[in-house]
Amino acid sequence: MATVEEIVLTYAAAWAETDEGKRRALLEKSWAENGIYTDPTGEAVGREALVHRIEGFHQQRFPGHRILGTSGVDDHHGRLRFTWAVVSPEGRRVLEGVDFGEVRSDGRLISITGFFGPPRQLPSSWPANLVLSKEQAHGEGN
Repeated sequence: MATVEEIVLTYAAAWAETDEGKRRALLEKSWAENGIYTDPTGEAVGREALVHRIEGFHQQRFPGHRILGTSGVDDHHGRLRFTWAVVSPEGRRVLEGVDFGEVRSDGRLISITGFFGPPRQLPSSWPANLVLSKEQAHGEGN
């Protein structure tokens, strides 16, 4: 069976593939038939829906752009996470994000949930005892 890293690399290759037949073959290896992909712009339920969602990325949302990895894959207990960036044809980062996923026992992804950009800043309304202070973050006050 493939390692989690190999599964994610095959999945990432599907996002890089502009040929629909080759993309479908990569997803058949890495994505469960009933897998669910979600990000802030929508959802794709099932492998065939993901094939078409990736096509939309290439044709409508980001023509000529690529998605490149920006981290390794962290995984435990069938769960994983990794970061990525959308890069323009000129090599400029236009979007960054993190994906969280789950791998089935057959070695295919059953879900990916993507988030765009960095996490939000802490709201000032949060109680001080539940927030890491600037001094604590820099190792001061020990």
